[in-house]
Amino acid sequence: VPVRRLAPLAGRVYGRRWLVLLLFSLLGFAQGLVWNTWGPIQNSARLAFGFSGWDIALLVFWGPIGFAPCFFFMWLMDKKGLRVTVLLTSSLMVLGAGLRCVPVSDLEIRKKLIHGGQLLNGLAGPTVMNAAPFLSTTWFSPDERATATAIASLLNYLGAAGAFLVGPLVVPSPNGTSHLSLVAQSNTEHIKDRIEAVLYAEFGMVSLIFSAALAYFPSRPPFPPSVAAASQRLSYRRSFCRLLSNFRFLMVALAYAIPLGVFSGWSGVLDLILTPVHVSQVDAGWIGFWSIVGGCVVGIAMARFADFIRGMLKFILLLLLSGATLASTWFTLTCLTSVTHLPLTTATLYTSCILLGIFLNSSVPIFFELFVETVYPVPEGITCGVVTFLSNMFMGVLLFFLTFYHT
Repeated sequence: VPVRRLAPLAGRVYGRRWLVLLLFSLLGFAQGLVWNTWGPIQNSARLAFGFSGWDIALLVFWGPIGFAPCFFFMWLMDKKGLRVTVLLTSSLMVLGAGLRCVPVSDLEIRKKLIHGGQLLNGLAGPTVMNAAPFLSTTWFSPDERATATAIASLLNYLGAAGAFLVGPLVVPSPNGTSHLSLVAQSNTEHIKDRIEAVLYAEFGMVSLIFSAALAYFPSRPPFPPSVAAASQRLSYRRSFCRLLSNFRFLMVALAYAIPLGVFSGWSGVLDLILTPVHVSQVDAGWIGFWSIVGGCVVGIAMARFADFIRGMLKFILLLLLSGATLASTWFTLTCLTSVTHLPLTTATLYTSCILLGIFLNSSVPIFFELFVETVYPVPEGITCGVVTFLSNMFMGVLLFFLTFYHT
């Protein structure tokens, strides 16, 4: 059935589009920060709250579990627009961040509240990870769309990177897990107080963003910025039929979901993974921080480049994924010291992990642009919702096995 479209009209962009992009990006930043709170300080959390390795992995696992109602949020975005979806998402984040701050003396009840808070924050994941292309198409002109998509999508990753930085610097490590002599005298109560300070600060930040979105976050501009934004899209049901029957889309979706899903889960528990090879949580935090920050910077630069040169998205992705393959191979061979006899040093760990993060994270906005172009006129929120759901499935598989990781 041919798709009915509106008559071509002159697009119009509004200066307020940058404010809308800023609010949405801050929401994604906060969601990533709250999601990755516990992985970088897992040694301290074990001592302060009695968490086990299973608990730490489960706290990260709530992120992909939160994608279970992903299709509901996609339907809501398609039918009700961005404002309703963003307000619902931010209210879930406020409630989740607040649950983690409830001062209960019973550690078992406190652990359940923290798990519940992480689940509510995970339920915000479908919006902050799926809505970036929808927002950029709704508010931005075609020559700014990839850049806006990159900023809106990568700020969520930058929030996760912020947790690598804030957690280990604010929360001292338990004795024997840090090279810093000053934290050797830290006790359990002091560590618990510092963790709670981080939780309160995150709750305040999420509440502030929710208040700003409640005050001003329109669903769409008065006039669309381009013909594509004004075009009528496929219905919800027909969109899924189009996606599932498009072999090219399914191949690109797997190319995105497998490496990005595994890497996201792996980086979320990087401290847990590197502790057996005597890497402190401060070093693991810096490794995770620079790998994500590097990916965000390169990703925005790549997206800006793609805005000017169309038709090279596949070539750019092949280059990025080739670099990621080489970096991950280097990391693996370095860790297999008994087989390869390569030196396992801080420099090699930093370099291989940071390069892996740069190559993979910078591919996210390029993938999103390729998805939208491949299956147009399927709505952007539905397209990216399907691929991020697949990505979180692979992340969930990794974290499911890591919940039984003991050595």
